[in-house]
This record gives sequence, C-alpha cells and structure tokens, in this order.
Amino acid sequence: MRYIPQVSFRSDDWSTRHSVLTTARRTAALINALADDCPDPADVADVLRAYGETDPVDLTTRDIAEMQAAACLLRPVFAAEHADDAAAALNQLLTDHTGPLRLTSHSGSTPWHPHLDREDNAPWGEWLLASSCMALTVLVWDRQRPPGRICASPTCQNVFIAQGSGPERHYCSRRCATRERVAAHRRSRSAEQPSEAK
Repeated sequence: MRYIPQVSFRSDDWSTRHSVLTTARRTAALINALADDCPDPADVADVLRAYGETDPVDLTTRDIAEMQAAACLLRPVFAAEHADDAAAALNQLLTDHTGPLRLTSHSGSTPWHPHLDREDNAPWGEWLLASSCMALTVLVWDRQRPPGRICASPTCQNVFIAQGSGPERHYCSRRCATRERVAAHRRSRSAEQPSEAK
C-alpha cells in the first residue's frame, strides 16, 4: 500500500480544501496512488478523502482505469524541466481533454468555483484531468516554473509538487533523500577503500 497523506481541514473551510496548491498536491498524491498496475480502489478513495472529498466515494474498476489514464497524461507535466515544457504539456491537455472554463456552485451546494470538466458530475477520470490541469496551470502561471517533479531517486517514480519557499527539491520525501545520501556516501567510501589499501 502506498503512503496516503495525512491532510487535515476544518469541515467548514471549503476554500483551503479546494485551493490551487491543495488541488495540485492532491493531483500528485493521486498520480502516485494510481501508479500501481492494479491500484486498490479503497486506497484511491482514501487519498480523495484525505484531500476533502466527502463520502460516499465509491470507485468502480472502470473509474480507476479512467483515473489511471488521466494520471498517465498528467505525468509529463511533472517530468518537465522548464516552464516552457510544462506549459506546452498543459496546453496540449487543455486542448485535447477539457471543456470550456466555467463557474459552478453545483446547484447551490458549494461556493462558486471554476471547472474545466464538461459537466458538474463528470466521471472521475475526466474530473481528475480537468481539475489537475486547472491547478497545475495556475501554478505555472504564478511561479513561472514547472509545478512539480518526478523523484530523483532511481528506485522511486513518485511525483511531487515542488512549489514553495526554500531550496529546490529533488526528492519526493525525506526518506528518498536520506536513502540516496546514504547510498552516495557508501559509494564514495567503497571508492576510497581500494586506494587506501595500496
């Protein structure tokens, strides 16, 4: 089972649960959860709940397959080295897979917010692709750099959102960063040992 983020929101804090950065982080978490050959629908539903989706979150195998297809289409945005590459990937997705930008309140059940999917109750795969494109597009626009990365560890293919203050991140987690530092240290130590023996 993949890591499911622990994200906490106040139940009445709609704007934080649906912020651009939270939506982008949800995108990364879902891409990672959907990366397995046969992801468990319960694990994917747990990620959705962790990012503010309310029950019931009932996912069928068809929903999972459509979400996996959307996740595969989104991965190149995270592989982009430059803002131009991320923008080109997003522009292609927006052209090929989303509807026109519109505002919805889901018939008054939510505050007004933008949507790019073709209808309020779009299938999960279409929703994932459209909402992700919206959030990632705004991040490229806001920061003028790619919104995320693929983990630099050769044993990990997780994506992560790289936006924020501080030095540029290369790893999806501290665990991957530590593992790679330890491996590099061991390689340098073993390279030194033959010369010390002479």
